Amino acid sequence: MSTETYLNHPNFGLLFRICLVGEGQELFATLYAHRLFFLVKSEPSGLSFEPTGRVEAKQLIDQRLRVIRRTGQQAEYDQLQKAYKQAF
Repeated sequence: MSTETYLNHPNFGLLFRICLVGEGQELFATLYAHRLFFLVKSEPSGLSFEPTGRVEAKQLIDQRLRVIRRTGQQAEYDQLQKAYKQAF
């Protein structure tokens, strides 16, 4: 079973999910360039795409890595660590 999630951004094309960063918030990046990052918020009115800088995206992933390391979710930690190394 694949755990990969993709969204189609109206201007930037296909985005892939890097990780969950908060309640109803996920970090996505452009599929091909891995240079543009978006904080995607799930709201009652639908999805909103908020462009996020590379430094902010890196900080969000660092925070998520700390959280899942504390909770002992080793498989998720390893998967996110791999995505982190690919993106940065």
